[in-house]
Amino acid sequence: QVQLVESGGGLVQPGGSLRLSCAAYGFKFSDYGMSWYRKAPGKEREYVARVSSYAGLMSYADSVKGRFTISRDNARKTVYLEMTNLKPEDTAVYFCFADYKMGYWGQGTQVTVSS
Repeated sequence: QVQLVESGGGLVQPGGSLRLSCAAYGFKFSDYGMSWYRKAPGKEREYVARVSSYAGLMSYADSVKGRFTISRDNARKTVYLEMTNLKPEDTAVYFCFADYKMGYWGQGTQVTVSS
C-alpha cells in the first residue's frame, strides 16, 4: 500500500526556518520523482519544488527559489524540504507528491509563519 507521511510543520516567526520530511512506503522510492506542493487558505494548490529520481535534479517555484531546498535520501525513502527566511505568505498546508503511477499525495503538514 502506497503511503506518504509528512512531518515537521509548525509555527515559526518570519525569517525563521523549518525542515519538512516526507517518508514514503509501498513503492520503489528511488525510481520516482518527488515533489512538494502547498495550499494556502483561499488559494489554489501550488507547486513548490521537485527532485528527480536518481539524478537528483531539482527545480523550484520562483516564489521559493533561493530560500527553499529540496533533497532526498533514497536509503531512508524520504524527501525533505528545507525552508529558510520564511515569510507570512509561505503559510500553507504543505503536501508531498510521488510521481508513481497515477500519482500519490500525502495528508499534508501545516506551516504557519507569524509573529
